[in-house]
Parts: sequence; structure tokens; C-alpha cells
Amino acid sequence: MLAYIIRRIVQSALVLLIVGLVAFAMFHFVGDPIDNMLGQERTQEDIDRLRAQLGLDRSFPVQYYKFLQEAVQGNFGVSYRQGRPVAEILLERAPATLELAAVSGILAIVFGIAFGVFTAIRRDGFVANFIMSASLIGVSLPTFLIGILLIYIFSVELGWLPSFGRGDTVQVGNWSTGLLTASGLKALILPSITLGLYQMTLIMRLVRSEMLEVLRQDYIRFARARGLQERAINFRHALKNTMVPVITVIGLQLGAIIAFAIITETVFQWPGVGLLFINAVQFVDIPVMAAYLMLISVMFVGINLIVDILYFFIDPRLRVDRAGGH
Repeated sequence: MLAYIIRRIVQSALVLLIVGLVAFAMFHFVGDPIDNMLGQERTQEDIDRLRAQLGLDRSFPVQYYKFLQEAVQGNFGVSYRQGRPVAEILLERAPATLELAAVSGILAIVFGIAFGVFTAIRRDGFVANFIMSASLIGVSLPTFLIGILLIYIFSVELGWLPSFGRGDTVQVGNWSTGLLTASGLKALILPSITLGLYQMTLIMRLVRSEMLEVLRQDYIRFARARGLQERAINFRHALKNTMVPVITVIGLQLGAIIAFAIITETVFQWPGVGLLFINAVQFVDIPVMAAYLMLISVMFVGINLIVDILYFFIDPRLRVDRAGGH
């Protein structure tokens, strides 16, 4: 088990290095930040001086090596746009994105699993068929369109919920949260539904499909023949064996929620790291863009590592196979 975890950590580190290299290379084709930082009256001397000050006059391998060297220490450089440390800016924006992602993830997991189990058990019922038909909306429509529709219905027409912003926040230590204020909770409803709807429908359909497959297995028929209650069969036997592939998808979707928060934050003007990234692209703020992508990569790799470890606790067959392999 320990050797497996060490091997996965090493693989994860290699993935991060490759992702960082690709991102750093791509961002150099976005544009020249010097054009946005200096005015029309700039001279070639001003350009050369600023380029040397920012380290842009160095070769690409040297720039990338310096970026990695500083990133390991938590230093992502200084924002070209704001003139402040990138780490400081990310720490200010991270609570908004993490709260939005956490609420969206909880909604997607809870309702996705619940609806998936219900539609599998009551697959011929009217309510189950209605849920499956309605889920096509979450799968088919793009995120930005769902957000605009929710804004039109609940903000413009009904006036129940705010259409943008985070609402009032309170400071809890170094963390600014909107979960403790009424306006913060109201502002969180529409973006969290928009961000989590696709993941919820995906989890629901996967749970339903896997649940139906498991319910056809011989050991389920044997359990019914023994006289076990349907509740015990559905939740103690069928659902448990359904969760192995579902956990993989849940892990990937949790990472996707944070990564795809860019669209939702743009639609609702949510002051998180996703909106920060969009503004950084417009200004060619390379340190912010590189730091954001590295942050997303770390989250994806970390979630996948956790999912792989959870396999050993959920499916005993994996422990047996690995022990036999050794």
C-alpha cells in the first residue's frame, strides 16, 4: 500500500511538471504583456528595461526553471496587472471559488446519488421517468446558457435572487465567507445550481446505470431468495458495489467543478479565481495565468490520488489482487 502511494505521488509530480511546462509555453503565445503595461509614449529603452525587470529577456528554459523554483516555495511572482504578489491575490479570491465549488459539489453528489438510486429502483414509475427526462437539460444545455436562464427567471422576472456578486461577507480569521450572511447565501444559490447541474445529472445517470447492472447479478437474486428486505438489498449490497466506478467520476467531476467555475463566475460576476483568470488573459498577466493553471492541476492530481486510495477501502478485490501480484 505504501509503495503504491509513493509511486502515485511520483507520477503526480511528473504530471504537474508536464502540465506546468505546457501551460507556461502556451501563455507565451497569448501576447506581450509589455504592450499593456507601457503607454503609447514608451521608448525602446523603457521596453528593454521593463522586460529585463520582469525576467522576460531570459530564455524560456530559464524562465520556466525560475517559475518552478519559486512556485515550490509558494511564490508565483508578481502580477503584471495589479503589481501585487500572485499568491496574495489568489488567497483573497480562493474562498469565493472554494465555497462555490464545495456547495456545488455537495449538491451534485447528494442529489445525483439519491436520484440515481431512486430512478433505478422505481425505473418504471412516472416520477423516475420525469426525472430522467428533465436531466437531459443538465446534460444538453451549456453552463453559460443555464446560468442566463436562471438569472432571467429568478432575478429578472421573479426578483427572488441576486443576479451577480457574492453578497455580504464576514471575516472568520483569514477566511472571508458568505455562508454566514443571508445575502451571501442567496447570492450562492443560482451559481451553485448552474455549476453543479451538469455534474449532478452525470452522476445520477451513472449511478442509475450501474445500479441496474448490479441488480441483475446472481448474488442479488440469491439475497432476495434468502428473504432479505429490499432496503438492505438496495443499499447494503447493490449501492455499495455500484460506488466503485461512481467514485472515479465523482473525483473527476469535483476537479472539473473548480476548473469550469470560470464560466459560472464570469456569468454571475462571482469574485473568485476563475474570474481572476479571465481578467488575467485579457491583460496577458502570465504569472496569474500560470499560477491558476498549476493550482487547478494540483487539485486534479490530488483528487485522483485520493480516489485511487479510496479504492482499496471500498473494493476488497483490489487489495486481494495487489497482494497476489506482490
